[in-house]
Amino acid sequence: MESQRRSKRHTQEEQALLRQKAVEMVLAGTKQVQVAQLLGMGQSTVSHCVRRAKANGKKSIAQKKRGGRKPCRLTGQQSYWIRKAIEEKHPEQLKLPFALWTREAIAALIQQKYGLVIPLRTLTDYLKRWGFTPQKPTRQAIEQKPEAVKNWLEKEYPAIEAKAKAENGIIYWEDEMGLRSDHQAGRSFSPKGKTPIVKVSGNRFRCNMISALTNRGQLAFSVFEGNFIVPVFLAFMGRLIQCAKGRKVFLIADGHPVHKAKNVKEWLAQRSQEIELFYLPAYSPDRNPDELLNQELKATVYKSGRPKNRMDLKRKLKARLCSIQKQPHKVQAYFQKPSVRYADS
Repeated sequence: MESQRRSKRHTQEEQALLRQKAVEMVLAGTKQVQVAQLLGMGQSTVSHCVRRAKANGKKSIAQKKRGGRKPCRLTGQQSYWIRKAIEEKHPEQLKLPFALWTREAIAALIQQKYGLVIPLRTLTDYLKRWGFTPQKPTRQAIEQKPEAVKNWLEKEYPAIEAKAKAENGIIYWEDEMGLRSDHQAGRSFSPKGKTPIVKVSGNRFRCNMISALTNRGQLAFSVFEGNFIVPVFLAFMGRLIQCAKGRKVFLIADGHPVHKAKNVKEWLAQRSQEIELFYLPAYSPDRNPDELLNQELKATVYKSGRPKNRMDLKRKLKARLCSIQKQPHKVQAYFQKPSVRYADS
């Protein structure tokens, strides 16, 4: 131990000479233990030097410049480009073998673009500085056409909004949803390695609902059994006309076949002064604020317990809808999500 302490007090040049001397003595036949004692070196150090010299030559143990590796840093312009790439593109678009922007994916992007190897810990600091946080991504259909969405946001919806304002109308956003008895949402605490068990009825059942809401916090809904068919949709639109109290209803829905059925178009033609139907771009549920109501219902309806039968499921669903209906501020909050904020005016 004392010999190791003495060796650490040598200069870099002296240590290089000692390593060379140790290798020469060992190669001449002196045992490594004796060499370590004679030169005041650790036996493991002598052994390491000999192995390196045999494998890579005596030059491998020569004096080398010390000092840590210069840390990689992104310039301001490089940081700006990386941030924009993460915000506006997916890894696949940049030919990276990742589905999401993980730290590994971002590190690969930096290396691909600038040839810099950024440690993940350093990258975490960059992301925090940029205001990026890990979030659960929303789904978007690959069939969605960006051009159609852009046209909807910049032309079609502004035209609907202007027409509704000119005619003193009210804009409703409509959607349908089904709830199954075996639907599972949320998490439950349990000891590590022991998956919690939720007991459910072996009999599967479901009920459906149709709803419509406005950016002023109004919510209309109907819970029904069976499939979503034309008579259900017509009855619901009739209720919306009544809720509007003389104001024209501008109803925005997706492209479900029922919404475009011949009987629906005929019904609407006879009531053109009371209600008008418009369609969202195909595969664009993320542009419908009513979709956020559906997500909340799926996450909260079962919090009070699993339904025992279809009637119990309908009761729980209606109770939750009535609770939200009495909270206009909650309905208005759906319109604050970035993807649907365009409708909050």
